[in-house]
Amino acid sequence: MEQQKLRELLKTLHQELEQVDSVDETTEVVLSNLRADMQRLLDEKVGTVHEDASLMERMNEALDHFKGDHPKLSLTIQHLLDSLARMGF
Repeated sequence: MEQQKLRELLKTLHQELEQVDSVDETTEVVLSNLRADMQRLLDEKVGTVHEDASLMERMNEALDHFKGDHPKLSLTIQHLLDSLARMGF
């Protein structure tokens, strides 16, 4: 159940990332990291994803970065973080 929800959140996050139109250098780095992290999560079996503190750090930084200008994207990232926390991250 949690695995399916995580996949749905990752798909939603991907769609939200595609909607970001104003891209400065910092935003480009944040987007690149998020895309790479999402791909890694999708490539691994969700039940076997190992704890990665840097992943959670990057996701929290992305949440902070997008909070003001992209509230829908921020909400999706927060839901993803919550889901990962329930899985033991």
